[in-house]
Amino acid sequence: MKNIIITMGIISFFTSCFVGKTKKIDSATAIEPSNSIYDIEVVSLDGLDTFKMSRYKGKHILIVNTASECGYTPQYKSIQEFYATNKDSGIVVLGCPCNQFGGQEPGTSAEIGAFCQKNYGVTFPLTEKMDVKGDKQHPLYQWLTQKSKNGAGDFEIKWNFNKFVVSPEGKLLYYFGSNVKPTDSEFLSAFK
Repeated sequence: MKNIIITMGIISFFTSCFVGKTKKIDSATAIEPSNSIYDIEVVSLDGLDTFKMSRYKGKHILIVNTASECGYTPQYKSIQEFYATNKDSGIVVLGCPCNQFGGQEPGTSAEIGAFCQKNYGVTFPLTEKMDVKGDKQHPLYQWLTQKSKNGAGDFEIKWNFNKFVVSPEGKLLYYFGSNVKPTDSEFLSAFK
């Protein structure tokens, strides 16, 4: 019995270390952001399109750091289903491939795109591979993770498939850790 309790404690510790905790942004503690998400530029996965996030102004934006060789990779399926169901209702999904966690996104842009299409039928936009933390953190993830930039909160990306929800007005609304799936009620409630 003691071994079971110790094992469960270790699993719980590592799960919380890697996946992050769900956080609904409390507007009472929000400050005026120093930057607008709409001024940030991203590059499409194929490298042919550089665009500002203002492309998505007026829509809910779900931003997810993705990887093709992760235990959470099957979430691509439910993320794609969520996108297909909601894209005509003012919701966009933006997948951001990242190779910073266990080297789980080692492929080229072409390989990532082919993998996502072949295995999960992904049609939502994907960006070029980007760093979501550290010295080379992409400006999009600087905005998502720093209260001084987003006005809402500081967040640490701990693993792949962390999810951020931005309002149609460009305000950060929610952060979800890796273990929250797009089919979970707590996730779906973010869009109501």
